[in-house]
Amino acid sequence: MEERKKLLEIENLKKYFPVKAGFGKKQYVQAVESVSCYIYEGETLGLVGESGCGKTTLGRTIIRLHEPTSGKIVFDGTPIYDSEKKIAVPMLPYRRKMQIIFQDPSASLDPRMTVGEIVGEALDIHGLFQGKAERRDRINELLDEVGLNTEHSNRFPHEFSGGQQQRIGIARALAVEPQFIVCDEPISALDVSIQSQVINMLEDLQADKGLTYLFIAHDISVVRHISNRIGVMYLGSMVELGESYELCNHPIHPYTKTLLSAVPIPDPEKTRSRVRQPLEGEIPSPINPPSGCRFHTRCPYATERCKQEFPKLKEYGSGHYAACHLLEEGKL
Repeated sequence: MEERKKLLEIENLKKYFPVKAGFGKKQYVQAVESVSCYIYEGETLGLVGESGCGKTTLGRTIIRLHEPTSGKIVFDGTPIYDSEKKIAVPMLPYRRKMQIIFQDPSASLDPRMTVGEIVGEALDIHGLFQGKAERRDRINELLDEVGLNTEHSNRFPHEFSGGQQQRIGIARALAVEPQFIVCDEPISALDVSIQSQVINMLEDLQADKGLTYLFIAHDISVVRHISNRIGVMYLGSMVELGESYELCNHPIHPYTKTLLSAVPIPDPEKTRSRVRQPLEGEIPSPINPPSGCRFHTRCPYATERCKQEFPKLKEYGSGHYAACHLLEEGKL
């Protein structure tokens, strides 16, 4: 069997943001803490977790919209960031290969620019056309690919609905013909009927162009539909990672089990017989996260080791990873 190619690999990636503190003290928001994972070429890796768990920050750090605090990023076999070897390659050539679709389409589109100018800006920066006619044809082609009319190129973003604005954002990301796209909650601001249209369009584009996605969302049922594999984050760290079907039907980390138990089921009989696992307590502050496993303050099974030692992501079954001391000890 031919081994699949890993397009993206990250190792012990961290991202801390400095915050102001009294009396000259230095404090940091530990948004991403020691995350390691990989994404195969042509697949979709879903990323889920509570608000504030670091999903968006991880996506932006991977493509270096946020510069990492430490760790390693390898894209298509080439290290583009390595804190130990002090590698931080210029990102302009990689902007053609790595793009992002932002969560809020209205906030990510410049209201002073027409749709044609927004979509064509990347073409100008990277010099991907020869003459105005070729530029115009390419913009029209991109608009057609995302289901918009060519006449829309002369309009401004405020003249479009939320779904249409998100299609403009997708066209902008596709303009440079990238290999990898971070989809940062691209459907969270849209109506349910529009969400399905955008999801289907992203799947069609992936099939046609061989794209690789990091798909970030809150709704695990949507992520389960579009993703080949799913990663679960809690307070900046990756707690479970596995094949979509396996993770959703046989979760092994206590936090993942809690998340899945909260997903609504459109069947009254199954809902009544279902055992929910509600989380107690509040999410700790990322400025002062708990020692050891970050989930131990809300985990009903936590031990002294959980409170003191940070768990590493280890494999339990084929391609199914989790970071839990209790699993390691065989107690779960």
